[in-house]
Amino acid sequence: MSTRLGIAALALLATTTVAAVEANAAKIRVACYSDGNECEATEELSARFMKDNPDIEVVIDKMPYKSILESLPVQLAAGNGPDVARVTIAGPIMKYFLDLTPYLKDPGYWETNFGAMLPWLRPNATDKGIYGLPTQMTVTAPIVNKTLFEQAGMPLPGPEATWDDWVTAVAKVAKATNTPFGMAWDRSGHRFAGAAISMGAKYFDANGDPAVIDDGFKAMASRFVRWNEDGVVEKDVWAAAGSGYRDAFEEFANAKIALYLSGSWQLTRLQKQISDGFDWVVVPNPCGPASCTGMPGGASFVAFKQTTSPKEVARWLQWLASEPVYAEWMAMTSNISGHAALQKGGVKYKLTPAGNAAIAAFSLNASKISPVAYRLQGYPLSGALFNPVVDRLSQAINGQITLDQAYQRITSDVADAIAAAAKK
Repeated sequence: MSTRLGIAALALLATTTVAAVEANAAKIRVACYSDGNECEATEELSARFMKDNPDIEVVIDKMPYKSILESLPVQLAAGNGPDVARVTIAGPIMKYFLDLTPYLKDPGYWETNFGAMLPWLRPNATDKGIYGLPTQMTVTAPIVNKTLFEQAGMPLPGPEATWDDWVTAVAKVAKATNTPFGMAWDRSGHRFAGAAISMGAKYFDANGDPAVIDDGFKAMASRFVRWNEDGVVEKDVWAAAGSGYRDAFEEFANAKIALYLSGSWQLTRLQKQISDGFDWVVVPNPCGPASCTGMPGGASFVAFKQTTSPKEVARWLQWLASEPVYAEWMAMTSNISGHAALQKGGVKYKLTPAGNAAIAAFSLNASKISPVAYRLQGYPLSGALFNPVVDRLSQAINGQITLDQAYQRITSDVADAIAAAAKK
């Protein structure tokens, strides 16, 4: 055999061997939704992971957030779900979660750096399992079109301003600038909850049982319905046909509103889509008599029991969780770190001046979150509390039921949802 033929034969053998390894690689399917570019960033990082781990193939299946909420539970119940999914509400699918602890090299690292968020993925306070990797820490807060305020000659309300103060201000701005509406809130029980808690809503009674309707909740609900009826709030966001989640980002990006209640996950979209169209700022959460709070949150990659590759899933997730990779991930996605050590300044963001100011403002809002909000976010059946609020307040906004009827139906809906969950 000539030298040239020998080299060619060796090259062919090497190629065949690599192909064989790749053909036999454990395939990890990841159901992923993006607020900005989370799926794309994860895909880019995973390509690097696969280069160093040719026995694992990571496939990122991108889908809308609504599909995660509505289709994923059905797929898991049928036994044909993904190996991993990016989720925000854990309760309805918790029973399918895989405890990664036995497969992790250093579970203590996860407890040290992600311990504040890991309980959100656990069914109860006594459970110590590690069921997923937080992909971000989020906080809700208002995002304001500063340009509209400047055009109206209106100063931004101060850090102690109430919701009533802000509504008065945005109504004046909308009128002075011929802007269609003063503000809009994402159609989400989670988004509503921060404002309600500021007004004194507790969501739980003294025994720790769900009790959504109280004077604090009513104080915000009555205001919100009235603001929709008065046209201060863009009514179509909550009152449009259909049900479930809907954000109001496009309305804000198109300068149709002066204030948008959403959260830190919108940062990538804010920078890319608005660019220099107008000046925008993140402001402190408006105050009520109880607090000035938003809601904490964050998505996580959770693993499922039905995976046939638990060791490989754990290896991929612990690589993403490693401090240098996680820091890069947060910088790529412009997210607040869910990693405790990196929250102290270890992420080198590549943001616009507005983006840097927004990260700082969101972080300041995170430091003022009410304990009630943390408790609500960590409740395993939080969706059973959030969803009826959206459905029934939307009906009240549309004039289909009264507010008193909405309160009654929210209470019965929550009880039914919790009872149904107990039977599963």
